[in-house]
Amino acid sequence: MKYYIIAGEASGDLHGSNLMKSLYKEDADAEIRFWGGDLMKSVGGTLVSHYKERAFMGFLEVLLNLRKVMVFIKFCKKDIEVFNPDVIIFIDNSGFNLRIAKWAKENNFRTNYYISPQVWASRASRVKAIKRDIDKMFVILPFEKALYKKFDYDVVFVGHPLIDGIADRKQTDIHQFKKEYQLTDKPIIALLPGSRKQEITKMLLVMLSLIEDFADYQFVIAGAPSQDFSFYKNIIGHRKVSFINNKTYDLLSVSYAALVASGTATLETALFKVPQVVCYKGGNVSYQIAKRIITLKYISLVNLIMDKEVVKELIQHDFNSRNLKKELTKILDQTHRQKLFLDYFELEQKLGGKGASQKVAKQVVAQLK
Repeated sequence: MKYYIIAGEASGDLHGSNLMKSLYKEDADAEIRFWGGDLMKSVGGTLVSHYKERAFMGFLEVLLNLRKVMVFIKFCKKDIEVFNPDVIIFIDNSGFNLRIAKWAKENNFRTNYYISPQVWASRASRVKAIKRDIDKMFVILPFEKALYKKFDYDVVFVGHPLIDGIADRKQTDIHQFKKEYQLTDKPIIALLPGSRKQEITKMLLVMLSLIEDFADYQFVIAGAPSQDFSFYKNIIGHRKVSFINNKTYDLLSVSYAALVASGTATLETALFKVPQVVCYKGGNVSYQIAKRIITLKYISLVNLIMDKEVVKELIQHDFNSRNLKKELTKILDQTHRQKLFLDYFELEQKLGGKGASQKVAKQVVAQLK
């Protein structure tokens, strides 16, 4: 069978690569064409467009690049027509994917969606379009199934794919890791400032401002695979901080605490049982727009899933050196850490067991037989 997969961002590339591996197991003769990244490319198939080409963050950034976005949409539709897949699988990336899905359904293509748009965060009215345009929706967060049920739309909860990615990885040798990257024996505070240039620029400087206040620890930046070191170097300057590119899981597995940009990384950090402070600072225009349409109590997946404040969130103007220092001090305290570890354990139970990608692949292939 022929599969057309559309993913955006590093997380979509990761989940897309695992889905592709499972698809090849279910359908050895699968022909896969995709929009994604290096991880998906390493599995096989044909890469059409790399997510780095479409990494626009926030409402304002998308508006400023609207012409580019429309060119990508037009090209994607044409490419799908030529390839003529048996099924199109959308992964997250709702701004782009829902536009393609509407067109695809109108043109009688089978449509599946893996990792739902965040209709629980804003614009729940989009469910009407999703019901119309998506034949099968696979969700990864436990509360999503109940939300869709309110709209009389039956979706499939498959568990969270991060469980697989973390459980299946090879154990990191902490001594070897520190030796390889010339780290000291001091406990590690990991800095995860995001993957896009806009968010890294806004958040990394504030994170780095704490170095001198925590001399008993070593700070290590988790570099995103989508950015070169030269970009980080301009922000780091002469500060005493280590940099490790594209090894976030290895870094988290040996870290004592972390400062993390809001997004999938907050959940990854929790699954590695690392105490964290969640950080977010966007462009002012984008933030003001988001504040008016997003009605959530929390922004981090950890707190959303647990429906309470497990990890502290410092958002926009609250994200500053003074507040960050205060919250980092808290998560280094043993009493606070013990409570956090108990919450992390409960979080993992809520996310379901292993095998999300395999469950999706089995159902996708079964539809086509």
